[in-house]
Amino acid sequence: MPSAITPSPQPETTIFGGHDLARPQLTKRLSDSGSLQQYQYNDLTPAIGREFPAIQIRDLLKAGDQFFRDLAYIISCRGVVFLRNQDVTPTELKDFMLRLTTLSGCPSTSGLHVHPLTEEGSELGDQISVISSEKQKKGGGLTHQLSDVSRYASNAWHSDITFEPVPSDYAILKIHTLPVTGGDTLWASGYEIYDRLSEPMREMLKKLTATHDAKFFLDEARNLGNPLRECERGSPLNKGAELAAVHPVIRTNQMLTFVIIAVTGWNSVYVNKGFTKRINGVTKDESDILLGYLFNMVTQNHDAQVRFRWKKNDVAIWDNRSTWHCATYDYSDPRAGDRVCSLGEAPYLDLKGGKSRKEDLGL
Repeated sequence: MPSAITPSPQPETTIFGGHDLARPQLTKRLSDSGSLQQYQYNDLTPAIGREFPAIQIRDLLKAGDQFFRDLAYIISCRGVVFLRNQDVTPTELKDFMLRLTTLSGCPSTSGLHVHPLTEEGSELGDQISVISSEKQKKGGGLTHQLSDVSRYASNAWHSDITFEPVPSDYAILKIHTLPVTGGDTLWASGYEIYDRLSEPMREMLKKLTATHDAKFFLDEARNLGNPLRECERGSPLNKGAELAAVHPVIRTNQMLTFVIIAVTGWNSVYVNKGFTKRINGVTKDESDILLGYLFNMVTQNHDAQVRFRWKKNDVAIWDNRSTWHCATYDYSDPRAGDRVCSLGEAPYLDLKGGKSRKEDLGL
């Protein structure tokens, strides 16, 4: 059986889900102190995405802690942040992500993720995932699923590593090899999709969990000739070959009412086409209908999405708790980059303190 969350809210906490070994550590709610106001930025859509044309990660690594807290808050509010033409090494990407997740309150047991398919002894280290179109041609990842199951590109929408009991809070991707055209990536806002649900639908979904699994990685490991990494993958709760977990269908972005802590405290829909297989506690037909509806809300609402056209050495940083993303496989030339995922808290819903983004902002 997949790693289970608490099946019902604890009466003293009003928290649905989560795990005692992976609770967030913030002592106060994050906010924007204004330390990034010196940098020009562009919000790419009303719902999601912000670009900082002039920020360099190498300079950020020298900045103070408050700067990182502000950046974490902005990423979590805007969903994804884009930085152009970054002169940064894989080691610096790892250093950046460790500082970002730590200062935004990740549990003490959470570090950087080790992907189950990461090759042992990789020159880049266990915590760097190489995103490579050449590797995918051998039958890897969500593209492998697409070739077997569907010709709809929208089937590749996902949030990173939701098959782990402790999934990713933030991720960073630097693309260094690009085709002349094509290979864009899209992101969509989970806050926006939650805001578009009716109140009766929200209340029903708040009572439900879903099973996420990535057992197709077992086939991929065989195809690539690499053993699956069954060791501890960045959290003591992430290990073994099960590659499955149970999470709430509606998730709060890091807010616990009994100690009043938060990044945003906003609720988001937390199922995705890539890894979510079943809503629990309902019939299979009901699960298929609910998941189909929620997936369609993501793929058919282009005004909840942002599309990013990469240039060489561009970087994206996003919050996996409240966004989905989808690469565009419309190219044949090589496309490659380096990704680092940090681990956050075990997903939970704050039944008392979690809010709608629009309601909290008065929109």
